[in-house]
Amino acid sequence: MVSEGDLEATLEFVRARAAGQVEGIFGPASMTWRMDREAVIFLGAGRALLLQLAHPWVAAAVAEHSRTFADPIGRFHRTFDVVFTMVFGSLDAALAAARHLHRRHATIVGRLPEGIGPFDSGSPYRANEAAALRWVHATLVDTALIVHDLILPPLTADERERYWAESRLFGALFGLTSSDLPADWESFAAYNAAMLQSDTLSVSAAAREVAGQIFAGGRPWLRPPRWYRTLSAQLLPDRLRTGFGFAFDERDAKAERALARIRRVYPKIPTRLRYVGPYQEALARLQGKSDLGWTTRCLNQVWIGRPQLDHRWNR
Repeated sequence: MVSEGDLEATLEFVRARAAGQVEGIFGPASMTWRMDREAVIFLGAGRALLLQLAHPWVAAAVAEHSRTFADPIGRFHRTFDVVFTMVFGSLDAALAAARHLHRRHATIVGRLPEGIGPFDSGSPYRANEAAALRWVHATLVDTALIVHDLILPPLTADERERYWAESRLFGALFGLTSSDLPADWESFAAYNAAMLQSDTLSVSAAAREVAGQIFAGGRPWLRPPRWYRTLSAQLLPDRLRTGFGFAFDERDAKAERALARIRRVYPKIPTRLRYVGPYQEALARLQGKSDLGWTTRCLNQVWIGRPQLDHRWNR
């Protein structure tokens, strides 16, 4: 378990290595800002979610504790508000958001309703357990890089190594220590490969139900396009794709056509529209601007449901 004391220790580790109070943890020269500013990274959200749900602890926690189905848009906005604050916020705001997330996770405890993989029925799960946090963190980091390299020029080996070094600092915001995370990119890739082959990832009935409801959209106007669902499934290993019950037909060729169009069009989009609002808000903060432009405020409304990052984190 990652206790409150454990978290505070890792946050001190982060504070000592942060780019600066105004710059935040990573700063404008970081690979993290370069990657996470790209709106196209959202193409991987479905894959990351499915990989997380493939862990029975995560699936049970979402099924029993999340408000995703009752308020899907609100859930989306709250999640990105916290994550973007940790990535693009000032140092104090990022640390405050990390504490908020830990407190929220501390309330998510329960017991598995069924035995699956290596886990017995009735065995306990806790959202602040280090192994579960490590897997969730891994899905975010790995998926962001996969999607980036699908659409934009791939990172070099040195850039991947820098990205992973910064991702270890991001992991510390969850309370994960240096010994909890692989030391380098090669070790991280080996961890991912081992997890994808292990029975720790076993698609439970809860995981299939949650995935089905999310990809069905709940409401017709919220339903993801078929090509997006297909892409999310195609980015999974075969055994997990089968576990979730995804089936394809000739209409699923639209995913490849959609990707081809995105590859052509996305790099030509002006950066004021292509980069997410919280990144542009961070640039304004670095320039000492208190008023955000209309475009940034609108993009923030899309990503976090408000014109600016939540000022609670600055208290």
